[in-house]
Amino acid sequence: MIHMYVSEQEEKMIRARMDENGIVSVSAFLRRMAIDGYIIRVDMSDIRALTKLLGICSKNLNQYVRRANETGSIYETDIEDLRERLRGIQADVKTILKEYEKIPH
Repeated sequence: MIHMYVSEQEEKMIRARMDENGIVSVSAFLRRMAIDGYIIRVDMSDIRALTKLLGICSKNLNQYVRRANETGSIYETDIEDLRERLRGIQADVKTILKEYEKIPH
């Protein structure tokens, strides 16, 4: 067991860092900092947004396939629209990956 004394100011700073990282346990926070020296909290909102866009594209693709099976044809504008949206998603993924590469390992 390790005991440690900190000033009130240090405690406030520790608790502020815990809040920033979404950690509620002082013990878990201090253990992680002592072992790794840093905590990385990743904002996954961009990934969630991309997942949602991919789901929409999948639904649209399924609709196009259904229409093609029913009518024997599909509109070129529908296919081009889907291609453009997928290109946009690919560009977003590349941007996000470049940002994640900046995170120290």
